[in-house]
Amino acid sequence: MANLRDIRNRISSIKNTQQITKAMKMVAAARLRKAQQRMAATRPYAQKMRDVVSRLVSGNSAEYKLLRQPEDIQRVVMIVVGSDRGLCGGFNNNLFRVVENYIAENLFKLNQDGKLDLVTIGRKADGYFKKRNYNVVESHIGFFDNLNYEDTSAIMTAATDAFASGTYDKVLIAFNEFKTVITQNRLVVDVLPLNTEAFDENNDSSADEFIDYIYEPDAETILKRILPVHLNMQLWKAVLESNASEQGARMAAMDNATENAKELEQDLRLKYNQARQSAITTEISEIVSGAAALEDQ
Repeated sequence: MANLRDIRNRISSIKNTQQITKAMKMVAAARLRKAQQRMAATRPYAQKMRDVVSRLVSGNSAEYKLLRQPEDIQRVVMIVVGSDRGLCGGFNNNLFRVVENYIAENLFKLNQDGKLDLVTIGRKADGYFKKRNYNVVESHIGFFDNLNYEDTSAIMTAATDAFASGTYDKVLIAFNEFKTVITQNRLVVDVLPLNTEAFDENNDSSADEFIDYIYEPDAETILKRILPVHLNMQLWKAVLESNASEQGARMAAMDNATENAKELEQDLRLKYNQARQSAITTEISEIVSGAAALEDQ
């Protein structure tokens, strides 16, 4: 009977866990809808901003500190966008492995020499990279509790100012790009120095090819105002993509956990019924044996 009691307790515990995972899935689904709306509203703006900057950069020959192209990369900063909470499957670890592989392949010497700095967004990223002795110079824990553009732009502005002053020669962003609820692309994107060749490739539409725009004020002044905004938008877009990816990954993980709990509950109920049937059979056998013994007397 003790065995039956243990199985009943396990079934009760699994049912409670199943209720929790169901609730977490519903919460993640509601947050995913909001995150997708913010992300969808930002994508066209970020793309159009890129188009405008592309045209201004390609037609501007003036010296500007954010347009500098370092001949030798001496120091790099990478902004890693993780999450503050877990229970989202491999969302964080998959990205962190991509980051570590990228560092091993492209920034190994700089990392060895202590010339690779990391800025982490989210508690999980902070804990992961600090535990592995990476040079985390700035941490933003609890960032997604109050996600807003001002805090995001402050992080990117600090990085761009450091690039402009020559402290860093390259600025990177690592994040999860949202594709579907169960699919994310793990990306490590070069933000600075600007890839003017990629701008030129992006700016080859036949409709705009022969248009000569007149800028007021001049193109150089507009570029100096709009380029920092474009860079801030790159991080803001990455943060929104990552937030939507996190909610999608959590929703999928909680759905899987709920299904696994159902299967486990079914298996335990089968074992419970088998154990109960065995106990009943044993009791009947004992009663029959006892009755037969009394008849023999």
